[in-house]
Amino acid sequence: MGEVNLLRTIVYVDGYNLYYSRLKGTPYKWLDIPALFRDRIVTPQNPASEVVKVKYFTSPVMASYARHGKASEEAQTQYLRALLARSAGFMEVIKGFHVFQPTHLPAYRVGASPNKDDLSSVWMIEEKQTDVNIALEVYRDSIQGSCDQIVVCSNDSDIETAFRCIRTDAPHVQIGLVMPLREVMGENLNRPNQRLVQHAHWVRHHIRDEELAACQLPQNVQTKKKPASKPAHW
Repeated sequence: MGEVNLLRTIVYVDGYNLYYSRLKGTPYKWLDIPALFRDRIVTPQNPASEVVKVKYFTSPVMASYARHGKASEEAQTQYLRALLARSAGFMEVIKGFHVFQPTHLPAYRVGASPNKDDLSSVWMIEEKQTDVNIALEVYRDSIQGSCDQIVVCSNDSDIETAFRCIRTDAPHVQIGLVMPLREVMGENLNRPNQRLVQHAHWVRHHIRDEELAACQLPQNVQTKKKPASKPAHW
């Protein structure tokens, strides 16, 4: 038998999309992301794949806005240290940032419909650059010949243009799409984004609890300095 040429695969994970769509409210936040995608998703989906890199996109937690304050900020720090130590040279963390902006939104009144003339002043927090960073990275890696397959974990339609351009400018590159959605009794709890699905060569519509449970990091992960430990509130 001839030698099998494996598809060099890069995985791109929208960290906030994964967290808010799939991990929030679960005991699976201490997730070994490379193990999940390499062993439980990409290889089973296409055994001819070889995951050569995982790129994780996130933004620093803002303690003043987070539910657990400084503890949330420290939890993210511990988690990123653990991921990078566990997968040194295999995983890359690409950071965006948050901005606060004052705005006016309709006030909530019990029993009343929203009224554009009854507004309250609020702070809006927005994560910046993640969608742009993902789009640029997937396109650049595809055009530069760094991979034969890209696998994106996101349900954000902002990366649709990048997918469309890859299908035109690098048609040899396979596009895999993993929706960070729950599965309940064999059905998807949320609807996958059809604007992304239409450009993908294959789609994984959900991530199962048992897959997350099987890919948890050790309680303590050795680093070059002190160990990174799973946060108590995770």
